[in-house]
Amino acid sequence: MLAEMRHDSTVLITGATGRLGTLLRAAWTRPEGLLARLRPLWLARREPADILWSPGGMLPPDLPRCDTVIALWGQVAGTPEDLAANVALVHHGAELARACGARRMLHLSSAAIYGPGTALTESDSPHPANAYGQAKLAMEAAVRALPPGETRHCCLRLANVVGADSLAPALRATDGAVSLDRFADGTGPLRSYIAPGDLAQVLCALSELAPNRLPDVLNVTAPVPVTMESLARAAGRPLIWRKAPENAVQAVTLDGASLAGLLPLLYLKQTAQQMIDDWHSLEMAT
Repeated sequence: MLAEMRHDSTVLITGATGRLGTLLRAAWTRPEGLLARLRPLWLARREPADILWSPGGMLPPDLPRCDTVIALWGQVAGTPEDLAANVALVHHGAELARACGARRMLHLSSAAIYGPGTALTESDSPHPANAYGQAKLAMEAAVRALPPGETRHCCLRLANVVGADSLAPALRATDGAVSLDRFADGTGPLRSYIAPGDLAQVLCALSELAPNRLPDVLNVTAPVPVTMESLARAAGRPLIWRKAPENAVQAVTLDGASLAGLLPLLYLKQTAQQMIDDWHSLEMAT
């Protein structure tokens, strides 16, 4: 079954003001499907948010009961010391989940933990190619090392989210062209993506699963990878090709079979145009 009985319809979502949080908040302004069944409470260091809290500070004394905590927060760039904040956030998040009485907590990891490859599954050994991937792998290790408790922790190895990835600023720009690497076979980068509205639906669906059905790690992706070229063309942006440098990664794609098995009734958009349209609709709502 897609959804199972739960004792609370409230989910607490951290990182409300980040790029991803902003898109997901927009999705909840027009709740449909699973979004209509769950009530989000948004947490961030600053407005706009329902709860203001800086990790490491004293927890708010009046935290509501929440069945699920979803951790969108994280450090995506900077020095190794900056990226180490991803590990510290695991412990702050676990503290938050305990205080809310959460039965499950979803931590956002990344496809970057795998390194180059295609149809990568949760059982494939991670070989991160950059500092961000290494930091997310360390975050997953910190989650595994948490002491046993009432909260079930699951790391979501997230594909690129349209509108919240490194390509988004170029797609959003109103002038200039999108620059893409061209590899020896004449094609550009191939990646697994997911539409932001679809991600909101996935998070809701996972928040309705019995905690013991959640795996330790789970790929979260649309069923079919897309080229960055197709996304740029779907967004109506002109392209400039450049020769790919030697260290450029041509393909990182995820196998979404485990996600589909957990949520068999959830339809996810597959084409670049569908994903771009979903993103644009949420941009208009922000």
